[in-house]
Amino acid sequence: MSFRKAAARLYDKTVLITGASSGIGRATALEFADVTQGKIKLILTARRLERLNSFKSQLSSQYPDIKIHTEFLDVSKINTIREFFSHIPEEFKDIDVLVNNAGLALGKEQVGEMKQEDIDTVFNTNVMGNIEVVQNIVPFFKRKNSGDIVQLGSVAGREPYVGGSVYCASKFAIRAFNTSLRQELMNTKIRVIEVQPGAVDTEFSTVRFKGDKKQADATYVAEPLYAEDIADTIVYAVSRRQNVVIAESLIFPNNQAGGGSLRWEDPEWTGKK
Repeated sequence: MSFRKAAARLYDKTVLITGASSGIGRATALEFADVTQGKIKLILTARRLERLNSFKSQLSSQYPDIKIHTEFLDVSKINTIREFFSHIPEEFKDIDVLVNNAGLALGKEQVGEMKQEDIDTVFNTNVMGNIEVVQNIVPFFKRKNSGDIVQLGSVAGREPYVGGSVYCASKFAIRAFNTSLRQELMNTKIRVIEVQPGAVDTEFSTVRFKGDKKQADATYVAEPLYAEDIADTIVYAVSRRQNVVIAESLIFPNNQAGGGSLRWEDPEWTGKK
């Protein structure tokens, strides 16, 4: 009964997801559709519009009642974000949930070796673009005195590690932004929810290592989290009663205990002796 009640709280809501063409963003859209059996409106954005449209066709076939709007959005192009919001179709304008998922890391070079263009891309995407998306939605949420802002943080926003200086700095910045935002909105019915994953096996590492799949795969030496695990947490958080705010969720796979501490495959644990 409690699960059905929680799912019913999401019926007919409008959810905006950035970075929805793959990974956590895509899995979150699928989880919202599944939990509500298509009784929901989704605004799906990403840089890869062809992937989005293919995903839209898949969801529409599986859930005939679902309503989906897809649109290109590269959040690192900060001056395009306001225009994006102004062009959302009327049917989708009444947004209830923002899942601010778009983000990336580039390389693991140490300080003094990093490329300026990589630094700029990471900060423009993870910090400046993220903040600009929130800047555009908060006034609307304030006018209706409701709305959920889900921010994708990271364990890297709690614990820095070697080779992660810029990425970690970007996630520390967003965690500070989220905390301030939550304090500014505490006298409203707007909820600020930060989800902080540990090691998640998505395209994240492939992007980080610029297409080097072998290096990306080596990141996950034991069973990691998967995009569906994070999507499940996001949908759970926004389906709580209005008086409940899951302010921060730090999520590890069972073989991780910190930012840089992943358990190597040990024959004693895996049975591969």
